Amino acid sequence: MALHDSSLTGIEAVQFSTTDLAEATRFLGDWGLTDAGSDSACLRYVTRDGAEVEVRHCDDPALAPGVEEGASLRAVTWGVTDEAALAALALRLGSDAAPDADGLLSIKDPTGFTHRFRVRQRGEAVADVQLVNGPGRANRVDSRSTVYTRPAPIGIGHVVLFIDDLDATLDFFTRRLGFVVSDSYPGHAAFLRCRTPGPHHDAFVLRRPGKPGVNHVAFTVGNIHEVFGSGLSMSAKAWTTDIGPGRHPISSAYFWYFRSPMGGSWEFYADDDYCTADWVPSEFERRPELFAEWAIAGGIDGNTRRQARGA
Repeated sequence: MALHDSSLTGIEAVQFSTTDLAEATRFLGDWGLTDAGSDSACLRYVTRDGAEVEVRHCDDPALAPGVEEGASLRAVTWGVTDEAALAALALRLGSDAAPDADGLLSIKDPTGFTHRFRVRQRGEAVADVQLVNGPGRANRVDSRSTVYTRPAPIGIGHVVLFIDDLDATLDFFTRRLGFVVSDSYPGHAAFLRCRTPGPHHDAFVLRRPGKPGVNHVAFTVGNIHEVFGSGLSMSAKAWTTDIGPGRHPISSAYFWYFRSPMGGSWEFYADDDYCTADWVPSEFERRPELFAEWAIAGGIDGNTRRQARGA
């Protein structure tokens, strides 16, 4: 457990490296992000709430140091409530943290991933109301449910990292940054949220000694229909499904993962658990059925609307 209250507000920005800026540009546009001033050296895109994605070629010296070669996550920027909280965080982190080239407080976790901090700049974007009908409950009357035909991610919800030392990483996130463990696979992995009340997790760390790297970054959408619509759009544009659509029994979220030219996978997800101080963390055994209550291997073909075969 954290020894202090966290003042973090969630993910403000992520920085990625890639081996192919042209392919990354196509992916970011198809993912439904908005260009926010890209140039020939740096791709800059934003979600609906203003969370930022920065992508540079893996040889660009402006990148934060990486933990793996080639395309990968280089840095995560976390929001802080205000300047006083940022100053308190800097004091707590001590000499391990220092301003980076952009003036942001920066520190490396035990694996080597860079974490940056700034006063929150993201705005607020609100999901569409999902009116669900059922026997005895007519919530949607004389109206068809929305059909989503292209992605429009609301924000960046969480990052998932392969790390070297689980105990050291948990100490970094909980004791030093103020995260709380929502659920865990003891000895293997943990779901971590940076504020309470708040979404089930903002970071998920998995122990993989000697092979650190990014597993995926996840983008929030409004509901299960938007997960399907976003995924079908990406599939129709020939992007490869990693796994999904599906549903996680831990966090309860609906998901669809796609392989990314920035390394690892990118995920659309919706309807994750929301945790208050009354949430009781659980410990789970690592088993496939605890990753996915159900999932479609190979995804759904965006043209035929049928399960993709041989993907």
